[in-house]
Amino acid sequence: MTNIEYTVATSKSFDEAVSAVEQNTAAKGFRVLHTHDVAATLAEKGYQREPLKIVEVCNAKYAYEVLQKDFTTALMLPCPIVVYEKDGKTYISTMLPSVIGEFFPGKDIEPVVGLVEEAVVAIVNESAA
Repeated sequence: MTNIEYTVATSKSFDEAVSAVEQNTAAKGFRVLHTHDVAATLAEKGYQREPLKIVEVCNAKYAYEVLQKDFTTALMLPCPIVVYEKDGKTYISTMLPSVIGEFFPGKDIEPVVGLVEEAVVAIVNESAA
């Protein structure tokens, strides 16, 4: 299996990075479906960790196309972009959508997930800049 993730460090604060991801998502024609505050959820149960949010992003056209080819691709939707702090630094990370093609071989979704990957990597890079 190829590399499944793409991660970049940013000089932005955690909150600035989350905001940038949300803004750049819309600029690329995607929509933020939900932002999960994982650190807050864990803290509610007594588990402390550095800030971590998962921003779920989706483009309806691309999602529709892969779901038409194989509805079980829904197991890997929407695309997660993770913003987290580790050792005082902020990072932005995503699963590379091209991996979806490896989990669903022969379904002819590679062209669509390739386009999604270009957009999601651009969102990460532009958000980190």
